[in-house]
Amino acid sequence: MEFNQIEARIEGIETDEVRCCENDLDLMSISLEAEVPEALYVGMKDFISGNEKWDQSKLISSAIANFLFQNGSDDRAVAEKYLNDIFNL
Repeated sequence: MEFNQIEARIEGIETDEVRCCENDLDLMSISLEAEVPEALYVGMKDFISGNEKWDQSKLISSAIANFLFQNGSDDRAVAEKYLNDIFNL
């Protein structure tokens, strides 16, 4: 899925739906498809198999929140996800 396809799907979501969920990342989800280097995939698989509380979805959303927060996102929901993941390992 190309970036513009993701953007188009996001734009297709009704404004009211986004407004009611804007501060809770867990209530709204979007499916992603991405190619990752094999080394990252193996590392992800090994981590998930060794940590019962984690799954692929949680790991990816945590990684995205981490990236966004550390690169200047001022979205409160991103900051909450980032901090929750740090303190609830």
